[in-house]
Amino acid sequence: MIKVLSNEEMRSFDEYTVKAGASERQLIANAAQMLFASAEYTSPVCIICGCGNNGADGLALAPILKKNGKQVVVYLLSEKVSKEGAFYLEECKKAGINVEFFVKGTSFIGYNTVVDCIFGTGFYKKADGIYADAIRAVNESGAFVISADINSGLNGNSGMSEVYVISDLTVALGEYKYGHFLGSAKDAMKNKIRCDVGINTDGSSAFLLEDADIRKFFSKRKSNCHKGNFGYVAVIGGSLEYSGAPKLSNIALCALRSGCGICRLAVPDCISHYVLPYILESTLFPLRSENGHIAFDTESINGAISNCKCVCIGMGMGVGEAQENIIKYLLSNYKETLIIDADGLNCLSRIDGEILKSTSANVILTPHMKEFSRLCKKGCEEILSSPVSIAQSYAAENGVTLLLKGPCTIVTNGYETYLTDKGCSGMATAGSGDVLSGILAGIMGYTDKEKTAFAVAAGAYINGISGQIAQDEYTEIAMLSSDTAKSIPKALKYVLRE
Repeated sequence: MIKVLSNEEMRSFDEYTVKAGASERQLIANAAQMLFASAEYTSPVCIICGCGNNGADGLALAPILKKNGKQVVVYLLSEKVSKEGAFYLEECKKAGINVEFFVKGTSFIGYNTVVDCIFGTGFYKKADGIYADAIRAVNESGAFVISADINSGLNGNSGMSEVYVISDLTVALGEYKYGHFLGSAKDAMKNKIRCDVGINTDGSSAFLLEDADIRKFFSKRKSNCHKGNFGYVAVIGGSLEYSGAPKLSNIALCALRSGCGICRLAVPDCISHYVLPYILESTLFPLRSENGHIAFDTESINGAISNCKCVCIGMGMGVGEAQENIIKYLLSNYKETLIIDADGLNCLSRIDGEILKSTSANVILTPHMKEFSRLCKKGCEEILSSPVSIAQSYAAENGVTLLLKGPCTIVTNGYETYLTDKGCSGMATAGSGDVLSGILAGIMGYTDKEKTAFAVAAGAYINGISGQIAQDEYTEIAMLSSDTAKSIPKALKYVLRE
């Protein structure tokens, strides 16, 4: 696992390290050495520097490049520089480095390497004016672009931005920040690495998962076992309007592909005859229906969830009084793992949220941004500005494990937080969330509740790898969610390789 910090955590660790006796000037020198060691610099090199310590990193880098035989020019965006920036600016002048001021219309075309040191992770506003001009000039340069710490223009807490540097390499200084993975990070960074610059970062609120972490989670199974060892799960969903039989059966198949022993697909009896031809390995449980939707019939519901270690509900179920009552009934009576997705989340947002705080179920919620907005009663823009902290607060306050979908998936119970950056643009298609729900249901069929947060993150990881494999085969334009589902075995085989 790799540490990932918020801007505030990184700033706090930086201040702590300085108070403990480290020199801020030396930390900047360390950052410059790491920047130099991280890439091949082809002359001529241009370094564009802002007024903060990110700019100071660039000013400290310039004399190192000059000493190593590189032709280098520094561009400043402001006459104002930080205290340490002023020191390294003098070092540049002593080294005979040409220092110029960037003005509107300045072009970086002709430079082979451009180093972006405009903004660091402390940046949180919108890049405009001369700064936006500089960012555009970097992107239009045609050079190999290196961003120091984070791409200028990106918010370090959210990865959100309207104008940002597109880099060939981003060198995270100290630790990775949320903005290296969230929002527009994948579009901004072709490659990224992390370098230790001497800042003490003991303790972290979030971790990025790696293959090795997932490999440990999926332990080798004993030969002396049977299907009951790996759990019964139920997938409840569908309606007359959403009678996509292949898609519903696909969810159940995803659960089985993810390792549960038996998956029971429970659908309204009015569409069961559509679904039945697509059910092979799963079992079908018809639920009493009314007006094309699952009826609120406790006897029928109890039959569907009987002996199940995990229930996943919501996909294509529809929204209405009966559906809301079903969600309330499960939260009030079911005591195992309950995954609520899609229409189930929309029903949950319409009922008293206090029910989450009193339930005995181990609740997993899997919203996309709009669904989460309805749940937490905050606007999407507010959530996007600080998605990790808002997700953590909601999960802790309501006693749930929350999986917030996005370019980088956030999984948190308020105390443990995991990020998974696996996945691809081809997964932005109908049914991708259903595949994920099926995978999570399958995994929770044989996972102890105490490991829920990590298990959910592992499921998101496998889902993302499956999508990447499908995109490689079918392209980001042509792939379907069913292609992701078919790729689950390949994803598991890839992750479990020795």
